Amino acid sequence: MIRKIVAALVLFPLAILIVLIAVANRQAVTLSLDPFLPEKPALAVTAPLFLVMLLAVMAGVIIGGLAAWLRQSKWRRTARRAQAEARILRTEKESLRERLDAAQRPAERPAITYRRPPAA
Repeated sequence: MIRKIVAALVLFPLAILIVLIAVANRQAVTLSLDPFLPEKPALAVTAPLFLVMLLAVMAGVIIGGLAAWLRQSKWRRTARRAQAEARILRTEKESLRERLDAAQRPAERPAITYRRPPAA
């Protein structure tokens, strides 16, 4: 519940900020991807400035997330190995516990019943 409230307190102002940036930067800009002919670019895109800014931020978030994920692969591998080892040790512990319980249990002997010989 608190997590949702904190998320709302962060995301609501952020959404307002994004809308304000979009409204204030509606003019069209040309994004040229040709460094050799800036006057007549071979590849150019004309879009509103806020759209270019939002796409740049989204690309940065995706690239940053991918880089962090790749850097954490060593830790994920270590965690998987530790989980596998813990699973093996847990199984071994259970089998040893069963063997110990079986060894400590008194051996079950068949019940011997004694009969009196019939009186003569």
